[in-house]
Amino acid sequence: MKALVDIGPLREQRAFRRLWLGTTASGFGSNLTTFAVAFSVWDSTHNPFYVGLIGLFAAIPLITLALVGSAFIDHLDRVRLARSATLGQIATSVLFAAAAAFGQVWAMFALTAVAAGLSAVGSPARRAIVTQMLPADRLAAGLALNHMSFQLSMLLGPALAGVITAAWGSEVCFLLDAATFVAALLGLRGLPPAATAPDGRPGMSAVWEGLRFTIRTPLVRGALLADLSATVLAMPVALFPAINEEKFGGSPRVLGLFLTSVAVGGLIASMLSGLATRGARPGTILLVCGAVWGGALALVGVADHLVVVLALLALAGGADTWAVVSRGTVVQASTPDTYRGRVASLEHIVGVAGPELGGVRAGAVAAFTSGGASLLLGGLACLVGIGLIARLNPQLRTGVLPLPQSAGAEHLSSAGTVAAP
Repeated sequence: MKALVDIGPLREQRAFRRLWLGTTASGFGSNLTTFAVAFSVWDSTHNPFYVGLIGLFAAIPLITLALVGSAFIDHLDRVRLARSATLGQIATSVLFAAAAAFGQVWAMFALTAVAAGLSAVGSPARRAIVTQMLPADRLAAGLALNHMSFQLSMLLGPALAGVITAAWGSEVCFLLDAATFVAALLGLRGLPPAATAPDGRPGMSAVWEGLRFTIRTPLVRGALLADLSATVLAMPVALFPAINEEKFGGSPRVLGLFLTSVAVGGLIASMLSGLATRGARPGTILLVCGAVWGGALALVGVADHLVVVLALLALAGGADTWAVVSRGTVVQASTPDTYRGRVASLEHIVGVAGPELGGVRAGAVAAFTSGGASLLLGGLACLVGIGLIARLNPQLRTGVLPLPQSAGAEHLSSAGTVAAP
């Protein structure tokens, strides 16, 4: 039974349960939008470079605003910040629907930038809230539950998005996304203010302090570099439309199965996350799973049978789940509360901008070769990158993490962290 996911945080803490449900709903909607944007751009251009360009329009504001946000995120009420970002995301989803209805590709790019900017501020605030909310012995389990939420939404979202798009058009996907952000807003209801009072003032000095902390802390630095190696070098999502057309005829239903397969593997790994969260060496797990991710995707690039492709994508999804949970455990356990919001902003840049930049790289290479060749080269490059990080960062490879108590656990317990009835 220790292999199964630890649901203790959901059972014991009402505030975390409510936040988790809202985040799960919004994650489902976001997967509808991710599919709908990629399909709409591909349907209008039939050019993998333009699909990859979506990532550039997302990455630039995401990196910029996440860094700007890190100047004040540890000094402001993180709950209010998350609420404000969610309201903006509701409006953006409605505008996405209008852009899709009129076939405006460049409007899609612009709205992608707006949505990424809002996520760059809201998501780190939510991540810092969760870390403050949970005691240290529940941190890894809470992070695993959050990633299981992501995998559940990724499992259902793309497959349903393919059906919805084929039947009613991508506009419906965007409108459903707006509705799920309302659920995310409700998940934040009732939480008390969540801000720390670190030494120093908000501003660029706070940004540099967060960067210096990350660079000089080997475990944090190594964990983020390992994630960048996997995403920038081998992120496959922007290649899915091209690979689908090259090998399987281009049906939107098959395209939906690609992301669904990644989520199936991720969900299975989430359900067995006790094997990862109860282990003493999350850095080792992170490196091994990064290598599995790169190897599986390299094989997808040369596979021609749909069942084999879907199985390899599921394997990659499972490896990614354990890698993300392990990365979060390494980073959060190595970060004191006074830096947690700033480091969460940097982690968000790595976790979200990395895949977007990986999409730009993948699309550019595919434009000159093919979708399969781009994925093969990316997977092999990821294997080399993970090997170098393991070689150069022995503390990440072999270290056992101390888990310091979260300074904010008692503060947020007043929001309903008593045992559920």
